[in-house]
Amino acid sequence: MGIEPSGEGEHLWLLISKRDQNTSWVAGLLAQLAGIKRGDVGFCGLKDRFAVTSQWFSLYLPGRDLDLSCLRHDDFQITRSARHSRKLRRGMHQGNKFEIILRDFSVDAIALQERLNVIQKYGMPNYFGEQRFGHQGNNLREAQALISADKLKGNRHGTGLYLSAARSWLFNLVIEKRITENQLYSVSEGGDTGPLWGRGRSSVGGAVGEIESRVLAPWDSWCYALEHAGLKQQRRSVLVLPDDIVSDWMAKDQLKLKFSLPNGCYATVLLREIAELYRPTEVSI
Repeated sequence: MGIEPSGEGEHLWLLISKRDQNTSWVAGLLAQLAGIKRGDVGFCGLKDRFAVTSQWFSLYLPGRDLDLSCLRHDDFQITRSARHSRKLRRGMHQGNKFEIILRDFSVDAIALQERLNVIQKYGMPNYFGEQRFGHQGNNLREAQALISADKLKGNRHGTGLYLSAARSWLFNLVIEKRITENQLYSVSEGGDTGPLWGRGRSSVGGAVGEIESRVLAPWDSWCYALEHAGLKQQRRSVLVLPDDIVSDWMAKDQLKLKFSLPNGCYATVLLREIAELYRPTEVSI
């Protein structure tokens, strides 16, 4: 995570291992079991539900010792606990480590390694993963409904998830167009980043700025809503470099992948890249 608990403080940090449970649900359950408010439970990021994941949570317990036996539950296991002076907040962690097993995965081993070498050297598109948009894109439909009803303007209460999905979708559209026009690797005039739309002027010019304007023009109602919902325009890197990629064929059609990604990047993007082995394995910069 990049931060170690000090051993002292008003917050109890818990390293929890869970299977097939999302982060928010576990946070709510911890609050209930500990007898504290939901807002007094902190965590760094949202982990995939359908996986075995391990992450830190924090409980605000000033002047109170807690018997960890009261937090026992069939759906998770506490593997470590320690006190600290700060509450865990989203974005505090440096990144995530992944170990993924692909079954019934029959591809040429040499072609796979070539693809992984290219990804490790040049990076891959820093798309937001499909889970960002909800089941079958439901978060985007909710965003469109709110925008059509003008319910985002000046009010973000309860709509943060849909605002995030909307600006992530626009970012992905820009990345997709830059790939098709061979501009993904352009780094001049701010071209190493893409837009997370909100209030403020874009500092990107040249061919990349022209692509962004062209892609976002049909989505002017979304851009307007994001600007007037109080969001400031930000930039996100268009490329991400996975660290320490290791592949291991456990059987003829069973592949184990290990790698690390920075905070806010998606393992599903890497999986999609290696699944599309018909793409060229060389890029020109």
